[in-house]
Amino acid sequence: MKKLAFAGMLSLYLLSACQNQNKQQNHSHEGHNHNHTEQNHSATGTHKHENCDHDHDHEHSYEGHSHSHDSQNQEQESTDEIVISPEKAQAAGIKSQIIQPGIFNHIIKTSGQVLAAQGDEATAVATVAGIVSFQNRLLEGTSVSRGTPLLKVSARNLTDGDPALKARATFEKAKKEYERMHTLVQNKIVSEKDFNQAELDFENARISYEAVAKNHSAGGQSIPSPIGGYVKSIWVKEGDYVAVGQPLVSITQNRKLFLRAEVSEKYYSYLRNINSANFKTPYDNAVYQLGELNGRLLSFGKSSGDNSYYVPVTFEFDNKGEILPGTFVEIYLLSTPIHDVISLPHSALTEEQGSYFVYQQLDDECYKKQLVTLGGDNGESVQIINGIHKGDRIVTEGAYQVKLASASNVLPAHSHEH
Repeated sequence: MKKLAFAGMLSLYLLSACQNQNKQQNHSHEGHNHNHTEQNHSATGTHKHENCDHDHDHEHSYEGHSHSHDSQNQEQESTDEIVISPEKAQAAGIKSQIIQPGIFNHIIKTSGQVLAAQGDEATAVATVAGIVSFQNRLLEGTSVSRGTPLLKVSARNLTDGDPALKARATFEKAKKEYERMHTLVQNKIVSEKDFNQAELDFENARISYEAVAKNHSAGGQSIPSPIGGYVKSIWVKEGDYVAVGQPLVSITQNRKLFLRAEVSEKYYSYLRNINSANFKTPYDNAVYQLGELNGRLLSFGKSSGDNSYYVPVTFEFDNKGEILPGTFVEIYLLSTPIHDVISLPHSALTEEQGSYFVYQQLDDECYKKQLVTLGGDNGESVQIINGIHKGDRIVTEGAYQVKLASASNVLPAHSHEH
């Protein structure tokens, strides 16, 4: 009986122990699942947080980029207007005027040369053969009067001798023969034919001697200036041998000049409408207007040269300035006039990378940069096709000063991000 009771108690104990072990295992398994769930939750939560941070950072960066561009636009808008006080504008020589349409001409731009007018230039030549020597310091550009000795030509040391002395001896011999024949012909001792020949020889000898004796001296034959003016060219140097009639020095009065333009054949139909011209010299960069120099059109060619595709157009004008004959110049031929044209002087324009700008004055101290499109150019002013309108006040002098002021007001881009 005791054995049965012990066996029953042992069975209950073992059954209780098994149940407790199963509960612990189940609890441990549930704990494992809970931890795994927490890990999954933790992993999921971290990934979502990182994505949010990334989105936030990206959005913040994009907003910053937008802010940067807005700031640039605001800066660009603020730099459209240039502020210069009236005192500074006056000190910088900035001047403006209200633009009104006027008359402008069709322009043919070409090149050409300034030439001495016919009759305004003369050449001193050698009247005898011999060796050249300069009497005074003779330079190109020297002012000379008519009859001023330029140089001497001497044949004293040449084998032919001094032509003036030879002409004198020939003259004296012919004179004696003429006087003798004159007495004999009266007495009918010589024929009239022989007397006429003696008379002819005498006249020729006299003319030759007077020609060389007029400017002869012990040092040789003096060569005077044929006209008053300026020495243009000297074609010989000290010690040169020259022949009779050889050019020595050219003299120009420089009062009347020719302007010869070489025009392309494609403009031939427009030549009949040309009435005047402007030209620019390379040495002073000044623009001369033929209208102010009493200029007039002389002629234009009816054909081009044999080896050229250009038609010559010639003007005559007074040399009121210091214009050098022989100078190659830029020429602006003025053709048919155009009415109601807006034009500006060259001093009003500034150039940037092939584009041209002017500066409009908005009020006493505010200026605005304006892009313009150019048309014809007459050397002094330029036709404005578009960009400005009638009544606009435009800077005509000191435009580059305004440009410099504009550059000094511009802030470096993105400077606020550094």
